[in-house]
Amino acid sequence: MEGILPLYKPAGLTSHDCVFRLRKILKTKKVGHTGTLDPDVTGVLPICIGKATKVAEYITDAGKAYLGEVTIGYSTTTEDASGEEVERKTVNRVITREEIMNVLQSLTGEIEQTPPMYSAVKVGGVRLYEYARKGIEVERPTRNVTIYSIDLLDERKQFEGETISFRFQVQCSKGTYIRTLAVMIGEKLGYPAHMSYLQRIQSASFSLDDCLTFEEVERHMEEGTISNVLRPLETALSHLPKLRINDKVAEKVKNGALLVTPDHLKTINGPMIAETDDGTALAIYAKHPSKPDFLKPVKVLRNEI
Repeated sequence: MEGILPLYKPAGLTSHDCVFRLRKILKTKKVGHTGTLDPDVTGVLPICIGKATKVAEYITDAGKAYLGEVTIGYSTTTEDASGEEVERKTVNRVITREEIMNVLQSLTGEIEQTPPMYSAVKVGGVRLYEYARKGIEVERPTRNVTIYSIDLLDERKQFEGETISFRFQVQCSKGTYIRTLAVMIGEKLGYPAHMSYLQRIQSASFSLDDCLTFEEVERHMEEGTISNVLRPLETALSHLPKLRINDKVAEKVKNGALLVTPDHLKTINGPMIAETDDGTALAIYAKHPSKPDFLKPVKVLRNEI
């Protein structure tokens, strides 16, 4: 069994829980997820099966899109609705739509974020949430992430009440914490805040419309039609530059040969795909570190062709 299964992750399960459950349903051990989603978060979780596990990192590295809700008025230990309340400050004024739009605009582009204590980031070889569960506060590394767009999904002109909630849609780079983004929105408005709802609506080229539930996966297994809904591993690489090769070069590629860099790829610094005329991905290549005119294989995906 080989391919990518765009799973709709329900609330209450970790990404690892989803992998564990799918291994049982699909009756195969070679199953991997493409990035951690918190238990409360629902939505798109591409699952790689068989040989497709080789390309999981390229889905993880691609952009994501989320539908989120921020609640302004109090913060929590985990920066989301599951945590204990830390600070409360009644919203004692009207917040205008223009003010919120200005805040969202100020958070668009490259920004700095500090991962929350309840996160999977490692410090000193230990995940932050393990420190947090023991009540240990450690210095966390600040990281640069990119917010491509934030759209306010609320038509109100004015926002008022002891607490204020509104939804937004965000497109962002790998490594962005939407929980922390919600806190930052609150800070810029002058109040403690937390993320009260989150759904991932896109991961790489996969959207909500592509996703299957666990029940649907089980039905396809029972009916013997699971191969009809698995996406080829090439789907995970669709956002990467392509290097089209002929059959003669393909033989060299499957054995890990260096390739001369074609003119149209000389300005590309990231990974690129060596593929046959029919679109079959054979290997992932990148610039050679010491031979500027050559590409070196990063990962051979198929060597039986």
